[in-house]
Amino acid sequence: MASAFILRNPGDSYVQHTSDMSEHEVNTERVEVESRGVNHVEGGWPKDINPQEVEQTIRFRKKVEKDENYVNTITHLGTLMEHCVKQNNAINIYEEYFGEEEMAEVEDEPPSAKTINVVSKLTSFFDVLLSKRDPNVTKRTATHLSWHPDTCKKLAVAYSSLEFQQNVKDMSFDSYIWDLENPNKPELVLKPSSPLVSLEYNPKDSHVLVGGCYNGQMAYWDTRKGGLPVEVSTVEVSHRDPVYGAIWLQSKTGTECFSASTDGQVLWWDIRKLSEPTETLVLDITRKGLLENALGAISLEFEPTMPTKFMVGTEQGIVIACNRKAKTPPEKITGTYSGHHGPVYALARNPFYPKIFLTVGDWTARIWSEETKESSIMWTKYHLSYLTDGCWSTVRPAVFFTTRSDGTLDVWDFLFKQNDPSLSLKV
Repeated sequence: MASAFILRNPGDSYVQHTSDMSEHEVNTERVEVESRGVNHVEGGWPKDINPQEVEQTIRFRKKVEKDENYVNTITHLGTLMEHCVKQNNAINIYEEYFGEEEMAEVEDEPPSAKTINVVSKLTSFFDVLLSKRDPNVTKRTATHLSWHPDTCKKLAVAYSSLEFQQNVKDMSFDSYIWDLENPNKPELVLKPSSPLVSLEYNPKDSHVLVGGCYNGQMAYWDTRKGGLPVEVSTVEVSHRDPVYGAIWLQSKTGTECFSASTDGQVLWWDIRKLSEPTETLVLDITRKGLLENALGAISLEFEPTMPTKFMVGTEQGIVIACNRKAKTPPEKITGTYSGHHGPVYALARNPFYPKIFLTVGDWTARIWSEETKESSIMWTKYHLSYLTDGCWSTVRPAVFFTTRSDGTLDVWDFLFKQNDPSLSLKV
């Protein structure tokens, strides 16, 4: 056999280098995946409960919290929540992944203020507020400002001269509603029977404003009906002095408000019937209710989340805390805070911690705790000029603003420093 073997040159052979594959297909239903989310803002309230009404929601919560099923449910959910929270112990959520890298030192930038585009539109408008462009020949002071509740493009300004017996014969009584986009001409002229000292937009109906007059009368306007007041309280039932504070109350009707004056009275009103006040409180801290002993009110404070409480700043430097729902008039004055040497020109609760409030008077601004009546918990240094007003920042709990009679605006941040303002601007 070997002799019959023939050598083939070249020799070809075929080798399969991949595994055998078979083609196969089946019909399947295509699954479409979609991600959805729900932005839960407010819900779960019965149809007869209006979530916007603070009193209704508080009353409903108290009712539910007394239910036995509610207590059992919260206890059960608390156990489940505790279990879920403890799952974090399985991992180190505070682990430093890049600990080896050195952190660059960041220097704290000094506080500063700058003009932005929106504010730049107000340059000429502030001239109007400073009486440099008062439409009248006889210049007056802007005594109160109220922003439109639905938009920041309109501002109601009360104008009057607060100097006793210094009113010029031809001095105008008019106050104005300004449009920031057209600050050279008022959008609406309000024509009260006496110069307005205070003026406030109704937070529930932006067409309605209430004003307190220099002669003590209360009036309200509906901008849809023009510049004349819809109704004015009679002199006999009104305040005897200028109305320095007028604030709207949280109510179902949206027509209730209250006012304070240097005559020592706080009066509650319903604008649907201004023929007489619905309630009266005499600011007599001896709790005898005597008008001759009453302290004159110069500022007024009301926090909607605390609907039964309000505070009054007086000419004598005393802040009076009151409870409207007390049974008898003497019980309505719950306490006093004494710390200023002169009138309390500004009084405001901290928007983040309502039990903390700010007062501005004489040469200082003071921060108080509602629970500590003996003394303020913090105060600024004594300035060389009078402090005229003040308010809290709505975005930073530790920041508040004060103004001085020499035209200086001070910005205080007591987390940054306490002895001096963080920033001072000459207006």
